[in-house]
Amino acid sequence: MTNKNQIINLDAVVVGAGFSGLYMLYRLREAGFSVSAFEAAPDVGGVWYANRYPGARCDSESIIYNYTFSDELLQEWTWTSRFPEQAEILKYLNFVADRLDLRRDIQFNTRITAAHYDDVNKNWSIQLDDGTNLTAKYFITGVGCLSASNTPNFKGLASFEGEAYHTGHWPHEKVDFSGKRVGLIGTGSSGIQSIPVIAEEAGHLNVFQRTPAYSTPARNYRYDPEFIRQTKESYEEIRQQIRWSSMGYLHTVINDKSALEDTPKERQEQYQKVWERGGLGFSQTYNDLLLNEESNETASEFIRSKISDVVKDPEVAEKLKPSYYYSAKRPVIDTNYYETFNRDNVTLVDVKDTPIVEITPKGIRTSEAEYELDVIVFATGYDAMTGPLFKIDIRGKDGVSLKEKWADGTQTRTYLGIANAGFPNMFMITGPESPSVLSNVPVSIEQHVEWIGDCIEYLREHEVETIEANREAEDAWSKHCQELAEASLLTKVDSWYTGANIKDKPRGFLIYVGGVGKYRKICDDVTAKGYEGFTLTPSHSKEPVT
Repeated sequence: MTNKNQIINLDAVVVGAGFSGLYMLYRLREAGFSVSAFEAAPDVGGVWYANRYPGARCDSESIIYNYTFSDELLQEWTWTSRFPEQAEILKYLNFVADRLDLRRDIQFNTRITAAHYDDVNKNWSIQLDDGTNLTAKYFITGVGCLSASNTPNFKGLASFEGEAYHTGHWPHEKVDFSGKRVGLIGTGSSGIQSIPVIAEEAGHLNVFQRTPAYSTPARNYRYDPEFIRQTKESYEEIRQQIRWSSMGYLHTVINDKSALEDTPKERQEQYQKVWERGGLGFSQTYNDLLLNEESNETASEFIRSKISDVVKDPEVAEKLKPSYYYSAKRPVIDTNYYETFNRDNVTLVDVKDTPIVEITPKGIRTSEAEYELDVIVFATGYDAMTGPLFKIDIRGKDGVSLKEKWADGTQTRTYLGIANAGFPNMFMITGPESPSVLSNVPVSIEQHVEWIGDCIEYLREHEVETIEANREAEDAWSKHCQELAEASLLTKVDSWYTGANIKDKPRGFLIYVGGVGKYRKICDDVTAKGYEGFTLTPSHSKEPVT
């Protein structure tokens, strides 16, 4: 696609070929812009190309974990089960890429190393890892919020003589755990999905847990053909519901009242009903579980009681019980996670009490013991939100880098999670301070892609050379986001939401918590007011329009 002996000029460059990149490429191409996407992996899929670990599934229900912009795609694709596994999601994204003929405008095995705004020419100068140079009027990131994997810098990390894997970069071929001594570090979502599957095959599995997680049952099942038929017939209603809901899901708050308004018996019945239904709906049982500490404790204690019911060893059960606010860290759903700790070949190692001291050639040494291992699995998560963007040297006006602008967590500010003051004609899909990871992400991706696409078409139609977020609008948006977050329990717990999982990362809660529907209305209002909060500079005038 590219020739490094010449500079390629494009209307737009898109980073990534996952859900975000594929739709952004299609949207701009259909509008008549010259656009290319660049993907570091060998094929489409984004995080679903890389995350192939055992048990990998999405926690959004499959019938809403897809694009909704095309009736043809909706009608031609059929999901097999309630929660889609990684292989099926990847197959879906390949289906979309083929159906829309997107691969001809994607360059794979290619990483964008730098994107610098040219103040003189009013465009972006972009460099690829093969030395090719591009220019583009618009630079659009679709890097995902959870694509920069994190492996803590354990002492002796490189000395291990066995096999080592990270859940975020899993081999394409099957990893054989048969009869092997396995150590898995981390009990977040990927760990909780992996542990039951690995335990069935391994000779022995040691689970190294720092912080226990609240997990509720997924209750996955295969779809009935009649259900699929009805879903496809009524999808317009589903589309509207998820676009204007609080989190982009079909379920909303099940009881639109405080948990404290019900009696203990009534609460128990409500929680049990939602527990048996499975999925992420448990956090929506009442409307104040993330607002009121006392209400939250009723949900937290219900889950802790379930752990005691399932796990036979009382000492192990106690170690598996979280003590922080339920859902203030990412809520997790599972299949037989707690049951796995009843197996004779599974040991829970509490590394909060006995920290990991080092990785040795033979395994893992804690402050209490050394565990000889054949395989280590790092389920240690991601440098979320800002991490994927920082992997590219992005520089705006006057050569100021995004890293410099966001050097302090209290200064990580955006406008709408889409744009940055000082970075003209740059757009972020599900960037910091958008609903992003607190939503059904494809719904948020579609909203961003369509807003950005409409904006770029407006700029072309009105002969606007640059669009840039105003600092005042950015400050006001960030303040609004922070006020909403501080009114909840989300900022009261250390988590990857706040960057607490990354050593020396500035703390900051970089997610809009006001809801997908409210956020969509805010963005629509900005558009209706002539892109309020932005400065638009016409192509043939030095006088900007604000």
